[in-house]
Order: sequence, then C-alpha cells, then structure tokens
Amino acid sequence: MKLKYVIIILMLVPFSFSCTKSFLEQTNPNSVSVDNGFQTENDIATGVNGVYQALRSSNCIGEGAALWTDDRADDVNTTDNQSNNGEPFQFSAFSLVPSNSYLQSHWTALYIPISRANLILSIISKVPFASETTRNQYIAELKFIRAYMYYNLVREFGDIPLVTDRLTSAEQAAALTFREKRDKVYAQIVTDLKDVLNSSLPVVQTTANKGKVSLQAANATLGQVYLTMATTLDPSKATENLNNAKNYLLACYNQKTFTNLSDIPYADVFDVNKKATCPEIIFQIVYKQGDASYSSSLARGNQAKGETINSLFVSQGAGGLFTKDLLKELEVGDLRTTYTYKFAPAVNGNFITKFRDNSAVAGTLGYGGNDWILIRYADVILNLSEVYLYLNDNATAINYLNMVRTRAQMPAYATMMQNPDYAAKYPSLKLAILHERRIELAFEHHRWHDLTRFFNANDLVTYMKSKSQADFDNSPLSNFTTKDYYFPIPYNEYKLDPLLMYQNPGY
Repeated sequence: MKLKYVIIILMLVPFSFSCTKSFLEQTNPNSVSVDNGFQTENDIATGVNGVYQALRSSNCIGEGAALWTDDRADDVNTTDNQSNNGEPFQFSAFSLVPSNSYLQSHWTALYIPISRANLILSIISKVPFASETTRNQYIAELKFIRAYMYYNLVREFGDIPLVTDRLTSAEQAAALTFREKRDKVYAQIVTDLKDVLNSSLPVVQTTANKGKVSLQAANATLGQVYLTMATTLDPSKATENLNNAKNYLLACYNQKTFTNLSDIPYADVFDVNKKATCPEIIFQIVYKQGDASYSSSLARGNQAKGETINSLFVSQGAGGLFTKDLLKELEVGDLRTTYTYKFAPAVNGNFITKFRDNSAVAGTLGYGGNDWILIRYADVILNLSEVYLYLNDNATAINYLNMVRTRAQMPAYATMMQNPDYAAKYPSLKLAILHERRIELAFEHHRWHDLTRFFNANDLVTYMKSKSQADFDNSPLSNFTTKDYYFPIPYNEYKLDPLLMYQNPGY
C-alpha cells in the first residue's frame, strides 16, 4: 500500500518559542501523556507518518508553498496588494515586516516537523521492535526530515535556534531561545545526513513506499548542502565544501536507475499515472487522487477560465500566473516551454500548465493526484554542473548542463553561445546554468534558494535591479535591497529576547 500520511491523534508538543510556563504547566485530565502514548512499534510508525504529514502544509514545503519561494523571487508575482491586509503581497513587493502573520506561520510550520522528529527520537529507543532494522530506518527518516527542515530555515532566515532535543519545560525552551550561527546549524545538518547515509534505508524506495526517505535523497541533499556551504559560508573552506558536494552529488547520480536523462520524457516527470514509477523522482510528497482531504490542488489552482488542459474543474479565474520576466527566458522550441504554460483566450493571458490532472477520478472538483516533487535528477545534474563550474572544470560543467538541454531537445551550450541573443542574455557559464535551472525547475519552489546560492546579497541586488520594472507588474523592484537576502525574524520570536533573538539587518 502506498504511504499514507496520517495525522497523529496524540498531541505532539509543537515547537514554539512563544510558549509560556503557565501554558506548559496546564494539564488535561482526559489527555494521555506522550510517553504513555508511544508503547508499540505501530505507535512509532503512526508518529513517523505524522512527521511526514507536517511537510504537506503550504506554510511548510508542500505544493502551496510558493509564497516563500517563487513569489519571493522573479518567477511569480502576488499582484493583489489588498486582500489579507496586503500581507502576501509583501513577499513579492520586498516589503516584508517582522509582524507579517504569513511569515510567522511559515517559521512555525518549518519547526513543527523538527519538534515531532525530536519527540519521537527521544522515545524510540524505549519501544520494543520486532526488528532493529526497522527501528534504525525510522531513526534515519526522522533525522533526514529534521536536517531538511533546518536546511530550509538556515537558507531563509540565516542564524536560527537549533534544537535537537525534545522540549519538555518552559525553562528548557527559554534556554534554547537564541539564534545559533549558520556554520553550527550546517554542521548539525551534515551530521544528521551522514547518519542517514550510514543507515539501512533502501537506495531507492519501492513503489509502495514512494514519499519516504531513501539513500538517493540523502546523498542529493547532502551534496546540495555542501554546495550551499561553499557559496555562502567561509570562502577559505569553499574548495573543501565543493569537493564534498561533488562526491555526494555523484554518489546520488550513480544511484540512478536509468541510463540517460533523455530516456525519461519531460512530461513523464509530472504524469500522475507515472508518479510512483518515474525513475527521475528522488523525493516527493504523496497526494491522493480523488480524495477531498489528501488530494492535490495544483492542477485546479493553476487552471484558467475556459481551459481544461490542467483539470476538469471549471475555473472562473486567470489561473497560475507568472512574470513577463520569466516569459522572456523561455526558449522557442523548448519542450519545457510548451509543457509549462499556455495562452488562455478567455483571460487574454498565459497560465501555468506544468501540473495536470484532468482525469475523471480527479473530477470537476479538481481533487488531483499530483505528487509534490522535492528532489529529482535534473536538479541534481544541474547542481553537478554548478559544482564543476566553481571547481574550474568548465568542460564537465557543460557536459552536465547539456544533459538537461538534450532532454528538452535544445541545442548544446556551445551552439547556443554562437547565438547573439543567448550570448547577450547569459554571457557567462554561471548565468547559463542559472537560466537552465530556472526553465527546468520552474514553479517547483527552487528559484529563491537558487538566487541566494548563486549570488551574495550585494550581487543579488545588482541582478534584480538589472531587470525591467515593466516585467513585474506592481511589485516594485526599487524596494529590493541587501536586507531582502534573508527574511526577517518573526516579531513574536524576536520579542522573546531581543538580544539573543536579534533581528536581521534592515528590518
């Protein structure tokens, strides 16, 4: 049976630095203590599923998490500056304030899986298991998710509270209410992921267990972590980190179960009928077709009025919108271009068509079966291209870049550099790789993290302000400054201890 995400009935202590002693001291005579609630292997299995379940939230990293990724970057604009007090618009207008309630929700949602993982890790050794292999695999899955959440947090907020123990008291929470430096957060991420790689998890998850962590996912993520460390931390350690990134990314690449990326049609990656068998997908959040509670709304949400390519849902809106800046980067003849967007006459505009499920099972309510892909091989291959670029091996970097272009039936990089328009847009190999990631991974929530990895704060300001305001509707590029490299620390967290929970510069 395919993995089903189950909401834990037992109340797992949510990670929050906003809790008070009086809250923690309250007791419910009808409640069951956490320790008493986890007595069997099946209880632990339910708890682990609850950690996976927390990933689904749009406030976390689920399919609807575009606000902190694509909207924040240059691919999508939240152009409505009136609804919800204009708070969503702050992300794409580069006018975020620490009191933004969406920002607080995002922060909390990223810490919930960490809190749940810490709780189960504190208990799992005391619960009897029929097989130690099963226990160790659960531990590896929990450590991977904890590392993955911290990786998102440290990229978006910089220094952050780092907690690897179960929180049981107000005093303990108070003692941990401080921002740990980024290098220490990354060190913990690396430690967790290396533990995962030393586990007995399968290299590739079975069809029945799609959505669970694998050694492929751990190698890919550790490689990406080292790549980010190389470009954003101590420059004196860049070469060491790049070599580590290369080794782990190559380990993942060598674990692939296909020969060439071009053997996998681009459309197959997003085909709801092939989501459990497509060898390109490394790690995904599973959604259940036709189910009101656990289905995907991607196809329905991106559907434009008068169209049926995405869903049988009858939309009255404009569908999934994207910036004219992105439209200008789409190459004529690129298979990804024709698959990713379509012009809708009824709304006189383009809409996103990358995520489709117009099946009868999804129906007119649009209960789609699209899984949310977190890691796939095209991503890893372009990471390798980036690593070899920084290691001054342009020939190998171009080789990996061309793997992705070949699948899209586009000319190789050397040929494109003879094209004056392409050469003018992407005068360096670095910009060509960034362009390829933008087109290949469009709307998959990579763009903001790519920008903050490819550029330091000053260079990112230069990059963003080189764009045309006309391509960003009413999102003012003039607002973009070095402060926008990181999100602000949510005000509710900062006010707990303004000294130790210091605010990011500029907010």
